[in-house]
Amino acid sequence: MAGRAAEPEVIWARPERTGRGPKPAYTRGDIAAAAVRIADADGLDAVSMRRVAGELGCGTMSLYNYVPRKEDLYELMVDEVSGEYDLTAPPSGDWRADMRGIARQARALLHRHAWLTRVMSSVYGSSPNALRFLEHCLGCLESLDAPGGTKMELIAMVNGTAMMSVANELAMAERSRSLPWTEEQEQAVRGAYLRRRLAGGEYPHLAALFTEGPPPPDAEEAFERAIERILGGFG
Repeated sequence: MAGRAAEPEVIWARPERTGRGPKPAYTRGDIAAAAVRIADADGLDAVSMRRVAGELGCGTMSLYNYVPRKEDLYELMVDEVSGEYDLTAPPSGDWRADMRGIARQARALLHRHAWLTRVMSSVYGSSPNALRFLEHCLGCLESLDAPGGTKMELIAMVNGTAMMSVANELAMAERSRSLPWTEEQEQAVRGAYLRRRLAGGEYPHLAALFTEGPPPPDAEEAFERAIERILGGFG
């Protein structure tokens, strides 16, 4: 008879360490911090139980007493860096200003930890620092006359915009590093090609747009405009 599959459980519902023995040498926080250091230095793909164990100076198998799955390790890492939000200031009463501040913090956090866009998930919304973050945001939105579900949508849209913006910025930076020529040369070649295509009359709307000569959008300014549009849509 086949054995029963393990019951699903949230890492936060588990004790800090399973099994018998002496007092644990490490906390989940120690493990998460070590994994974050590795990901910050060498990328998410460098994070493994073996590498984290080496960072902590312990045996690889002993870590499974603390963190049974790699997905749990990712959740610990997301929660660890989510603790970097500065939520000490009480809500100002101006929910738009408060959410602008949250959006800017989110963008800065994602830039500090470039791997975060790959593992951030709403599934991790029940971790301690995620709950702390949501509670703060809902406090900031108390003056917004909208149902709770709408407020949660607003928070999700602000976070999602930060993630998409930073993911695009990081991808562009990575692409620039891989080019066999300068970014200026790349843009010049692509610009010349685009002008030739638009000159044929097949894309009149695009041709009119580029005739105006819009400057390339600054990433930070584009992010700020996107956030303003989101906030403006909620009252």
